[in-house]
Amino acid sequence: METKFASSELVLAEDNTPYHIRIKPENLADKVILVGDPARAELISKRFDKVSAHTSNREIVSYSGTYKSKPLTVLSTGMGTGCIDIVINELDICANVNLETKQPKPVQRTLDLVRIGTCGSLQDELEVGMCVASAFAIGTDGLGYYYRDIDRVNHAEMVATFCKQVGWKPNLPTPYAIGASKTLIDKIAFDIPQGITLTAAGFYAPQGRKIRLSPADQTINQRLKGFSFDNLKITNYEMETSALYGLGKMLGHNVLTVCNVIAGRTSGKFSKDYHKSMDDLIDLVLERL
Repeated sequence: METKFASSELVLAEDNTPYHIRIKPENLADKVILVGDPARAELISKRFDKVSAHTSNREIVSYSGTYKSKPLTVLSTGMGTGCIDIVINELDICANVNLETKQPKPVQRTLDLVRIGTCGSLQDELEVGMCVASAFAIGTDGLGYYYRDIDRVNHAEMVATFCKQVGWKPNLPTPYAIGASKTLIDKIAFDIPQGITLTAAGFYAPQGRKIRLSPADQTINQRLKGFSFDNLKITNYEMETSALYGLGKMLGHNVLTVCNVIAGRTSGKFSKDYHKSMDDLIDLVLERL
């Protein structure tokens, strides 16, 4: 007999949907766009032919429907890898666990998970208003190592080279490195600048920002800017992709992040009004996905 998950492990809401995302399995499309901001999820849903299902719980808002007659779900995740840990696990539960019997479904369903986000650039040629695709993500958040299967997807050579080149401090979480799904890179990001995305554990000191508190390492961004591996540079900072890539790949899903650059972390530039470039990126992903 197959495993039956305990109620304390497979946590469901009163309507028998995954506890946080609240999506019914029949409403979840195979193609899912992930955004941090609930308002951006609503913005994308306005491009749908029709919305057939809508959920809202805390910062997690979803819309399922069709775009040019193709099923699509858009879901907000909130900020940080902790939120991604919840969302990706619960999307997989929705797709691959029978919520009535609390057992795995006999045939695995594979989702295309595409994150549309914002980021800060670490390379001067990647200017504010441009977009960038994450060919790899290096996670400095530590989340990946809570999962037994991380070694199966972790690019150990990239991690070792990264730690050596940038002088990664031993009192910080051990980085992990995961690649995007080639099928989604080829489909969506074939003509978009690509690089390595550094996923930080926070927005301020973990990304080298100094306000009233100073980062422990005040030269990290310059060292990150100089890192390269197999002709790929660290192009940008954000806070979610390492968890998306790690969890998504361990669970057998296709994953990709494309981001709109709204800050130059080494140039000091910041765009307060990035709606046009974000709209263009949303339209591009919708057409190609």
